[in-house]
Amino acid sequence: MTAPPGPQPPVTVRTFAQRLSATPRGARLARYLALNQLHDWGIPYDSPTADAVSVIVAELAANAVTHGRVPGRGFELRLSLVTGSVRVEVTDTRGELPAAVRPAGPLDDGGRGLLLVEALADRWEVLDREPPPGKTVRAEVDLPGGRPQ
Repeated sequence: MTAPPGPQPPVTVRTFAQRLSATPRGARLARYLALNQLHDWGIPYDSPTADAVSVIVAELAANAVTHGRVPGRGFELRLSLVTGSVRVEVTDTRGELPAAVRPAGPLDDGGRGLLLVEALADRWEVLDREPPPGKTVRAEVDLPGGRPQ
C-alpha cells in the first residue's frame, strides 16, 4: 500500500520578469508594467487583485529604489501567475534585510510601505538573493476562486 502523495508545490502558469533602473522612474514603470501584465493575463485593471498587486509593486519597487539601491545596479520585478495566486517578487542588490514591520509614528515621513504589503498580501517574505549579494521580497495575493477574474 502506498502513502497518499503529500502537498504539491504550486505550478507556475505564467511569468513576467523585467530589470529596471533603480530610480523613481523605474519604480513607476514597475507598477505600470505589473498592471498591464495582469490585464494581459485576464485580471482586469479595476479588480481587487490588480489593486492589491499595484500597491504591493509600488511599495516594493519604491523600497528597492530608496533602500536597496547600489549605484550602477537596478532591481528586478518578477510576476508569476501560479495556481490560485499572483506572486510578486522584487529583487535588489543590497543585502541588508528590511527593518522589522513596525507602526510608523504619526509624524514619520515613511515607514508604512511594508505595513501596506503585510495588509494587502496573503503571504510575504524576504529571501536572500541567489546569487548574493541582495535580497528578494516576495508577496502573494490569492485570486478569488483560485483563478483570474
